[in-house]
Amino acid sequence: MKLKKGDNVMVLSGNDKGKTGEVLEIAPKTDKVIVKGVNIRKKHVKPRKAGEEGGIVASEFPISSCKVNVVCPKCGKATRIGYIVENDKKVRVCKKCGNKLK
Repeated sequence: MKLKKGDNVMVLSGNDKGKTGEVLEIAPKTDKVIVKGVNIRKKHVKPRKAGEEGGIVASEFPISSCKVNVVCPKCGKATRIGYIVENDKKVRVCKKCGNKLK
């Protein structure tokens, strides 16, 4: 998976198409990512401890990693990621403008 935690990504398809957000969590085994402010669902939570409140909580749910692309900080567009070798290190680069990604 070419995505990393903290990347700014744009959703390419689905109900949240066009939304951007930061990657909060990555699950490589299931090939899914959790993006801040995307795929929000309501979950009914039961109180577990004394004094804790239950209710309906809105939270982000995983989305397939193939439905998101990294937004390049230089050109501002959703782009694919390429790699170049620089000083024996692999560096991620934007496929559109060639800018290095963090």
